[in-house]
Amino acid sequence: MLPAVRNDGHPYQDPARSVDERVEDLLARMTLEEKAGLLFHTVLPMHPDGRPVQGGEEAFVPADTTGAIRTKLMSHFNLFGTAGPRQTAQWHNTVQELAAGTRLGIPVTVSTDPRHSFTTNLGASMSAGAFSAWPEPTGLAAVRDPELVYRFADIARREYLAVGLRVALHPQIDLATEPRWSRQSATFGADAALTSELVKAYILGFQGESLGAESVATMVKHFPGGGPQKDGEDPHFAHGKEQIYPGGMREYHLEPFKAAIAAGASQMMPYYGQPVGTDWEEVGFGFNHGVVTGLLREQLGFEGIVCTDWGLLTDHEIFGEVHQARAWGVEHLTVAERTAKALDAGADQFGGEECPEVVIELVRSGRIAEERIDVSVRRLLREKFVLGLFDQPYVDPESAEEIVGSDEFRAAGESAQRRSLTVLVNRDRTLPVSMPRPKLYVDGIDAAVAARYGDVVGDPAEADLAVLRLHTPYELRENRFEALFHSGRLDFTEAELRPVLRLLESVATVVFLHLERAAVVPEIAERCAALVADYGASDEALLDVAFARARAEGRLPFELPRSMAAVEKSRPDVPHDTADPLFAYGAGLDL
Repeated sequence: MLPAVRNDGHPYQDPARSVDERVEDLLARMTLEEKAGLLFHTVLPMHPDGRPVQGGEEAFVPADTTGAIRTKLMSHFNLFGTAGPRQTAQWHNTVQELAAGTRLGIPVTVSTDPRHSFTTNLGASMSAGAFSAWPEPTGLAAVRDPELVYRFADIARREYLAVGLRVALHPQIDLATEPRWSRQSATFGADAALTSELVKAYILGFQGESLGAESVATMVKHFPGGGPQKDGEDPHFAHGKEQIYPGGMREYHLEPFKAAIAAGASQMMPYYGQPVGTDWEEVGFGFNHGVVTGLLREQLGFEGIVCTDWGLLTDHEIFGEVHQARAWGVEHLTVAERTAKALDAGADQFGGEECPEVVIELVRSGRIAEERIDVSVRRLLREKFVLGLFDQPYVDPESAEEIVGSDEFRAAGESAQRRSLTVLVNRDRTLPVSMPRPKLYVDGIDAAVAARYGDVVGDPAEADLAVLRLHTPYELRENRFEALFHSGRLDFTEAELRPVLRLLESVATVVFLHLERAAVVPEIAERCAALVADYGASDEALLDVAFARARAEGRLPFELPRSMAAVEKSRPDVPHDTADPLFAYGAGLDL
């Protein structure tokens, strides 16, 4: 049974009134402290059994759930961590009960990073767990089918709703024009036209024709396009803060965001990057008035919520190490000055922060007018009302168990995994494998899974065929958090390559290559019997395609460069810009 919905007779709790009337009634009742709490959207973890994390408890991410809601009066949280559907739903209801106990009973809005694929980067997303498992967005792009993207988004919406997740911190529609950038697996690739087409289907699947009680709001990121990072480094870190446009393609990177706005995107997240060498102020986009107000609001007409990327104001401890605020270009400012600059720029909300006292002091000192705070509070309250959170904030844990990861949803995700696979090399028609029970040598593939398709042997010399699974190379960074963001070189070192080539020369080998980024693999492509790219797929999905139990339809969503020298000479804002690529954008073979 769901908890009772609180209703103490205030007009803002009357669903018969218009949303605007309810917003204005509630706004008039709010104290400055209650308004300030609304402007912060921070990470909130849960225990695996669904209990909220409280102050002083040991957790992967420290937090004080009760204090954040009851003392700091916050009501927007980014859920971190995974649990079963029932446990997640119970956590959500507990958090809503805490919120119902505040003076005005403003319900909590819970958001999440992507949760439907195979990622290992906890800094940007989480693996599927109990949810249906799909390829990364690059895999959806490889299929080039808006109907598939809509199907994914609609299923993800239903799974999110079941456990109380009401804001998707995605889609990420940056263009993967810099092959080394660590975030490109969450994009739709390098092509602006394809990304623009797919983001419409994505938003429609999550939000519907208009935002409502059955919607999950989308927070589109990272405005105005985070792909053109200098040297492919990521602006989570100071050495990656510069965003550059040597090819003059700034407008190209804006095209998907124009499509997202036209599709009704509810929220927008500016990136950390600091533009260099443009007519924009050289400060991070979250502090950039010319970008947020001038471009996004005034020129493009966006009227929704603008939430900064996480951690722009204060330093944070991550994995026991202190990471400085991503206040690029305004590092010299105090926390209060940074906050004021972001508000002046047009931001409504601060991601990953929980310091409402700073906003309170800015208003009381006269630096920021309370009327300016009201502008953002109206937007934030309006979305809560439109999403129906005031009318029914709770979810049903029993229904969550039935909906999340249902057989239907899992089957749809598994089908998408298979469709997304991209065949790049197929010498002598190695694929599909025609032998009914070949002797298989496997590396990187679960031997128990492979045994369903052939007889697994321990020596390549005994094998009819080898199956090798590889991942895009990267440079291991010493910092634990940065190590999650696979960056740097895209080619294997000589030591890494040697055993691979030895295997390819000893037996016909099918190589499956997980493309987190645009791998540089000319030696492997020249020697393998077959090369198939994946963007997040199970071993079963790979072998089903190899043995003709499923059909691969994918085409590359970005080119694969021939060498690191070509990558280094390419322009980070220009798509398909490496000289003589090993495989061009759109490459892929039919079996």
